[in-house]
Amino acid sequence: MDGPKRSQLRVRLRVTARRRGGDGADRAGPGGGTGGERKRRMDAPLINSAAKLQRREIGGRQLAARGGGAAAAVPERFRNMQLQEEFDTYDHDAHLFVKLQFLKKRSKIIEIVAAKDIIFALAHSGLCAAFSRVTNKRLSFLNLSPDEVIRSLFYNKNNDSLITVSVYASDHFSTLKCRTTPIEYIRRDQLDAGFPLFESESLKWPGFVEFDDVNGKVLTYSAQDGIYKVFDLKNYSFLYSIPDTNVQEIKISPGIMLLIYDRTPSYVPLRILSIEDGKPLKLFKHLLHRGKKIDFIEQFNEKLLVKQEDENLQILDVWHDTSVYYTYLVTFTVL
Repeated sequence: MDGPKRSQLRVRLRVTARRRGGDGADRAGPGGGTGGERKRRMDAPLINSAAKLQRREIGGRQLAARGGGAAAAVPERFRNMQLQEEFDTYDHDAHLFVKLQFLKKRSKIIEIVAAKDIIFALAHSGLCAAFSRVTNKRLSFLNLSPDEVIRSLFYNKNNDSLITVSVYASDHFSTLKCRTTPIEYIRRDQLDAGFPLFESESLKWPGFVEFDDVNGKVLTYSAQDGIYKVFDLKNYSFLYSIPDTNVQEIKISPGIMLLIYDRTPSYVPLRILSIEDGKPLKLFKHLLHRGKKIDFIEQFNEKLLVKQEDENLQILDVWHDTSVYYTYLVTFTVL
């Protein structure tokens, strides 16, 4: 039996439910090689402290200009790092409590979360283990049900707890289920002390849950009900809801939310809400080039970044309509 296909996680840890019958694939890209001359220059010892800092931070002017900045920074960044401990999530006795075959196999680690003296490691298979940094031993597996596949983890600093987002074989891996467990009870291996979250929400595809640590909020979307809901991350209390009528996407920034509506041929409607109470702060229309698709619309604090196909990247001040900046044509390539 194959494991559930995974959707790409978005910024601020958004987990989207899997589409029934959808396909997924891992991304892989070959690394580029460097010439002998560049390698000798990178490996050459540096006796100048300023040069060492420059290589560590930007890889040196010449290497940065030639695209070697990231590679050149590696030796300086990791020179003084040493292996202290190794943890292994694989357990030969895992078959004693898991039902799904793919949970019993060794798989790569896709997520690591550190919470005080506990380290959580989530494998691609969906098996999650907790390790103690004090004893350097495994405390427990966080999979409570034999058919539970954990999709993602989130450490809630507001109440010192761990939130797991899971899917289940009994539901054909189609619905996201959230659960919170205090770190103290995980330390004691008392996982039953946790409790489920957002039980009233139907988080089936294309529904999602998004945890925003900066604003201390949780955004959920129920496609079945057609409603976005915002919860308080401190006590998980419901704050307000937003109907999804013509809403294409929601972007979260410190203090505000940007609602992007379905575009028209000549413009895209945008609305800014206060993330604390959902009150509208501004409604405006951003003009578009006709016949050209939108590559992306992103919110960065008070700035709005808009990019259309074969057009310049636009940076706008959302509070002052007259402040518009255009950059040179930017081409984005997916590796």
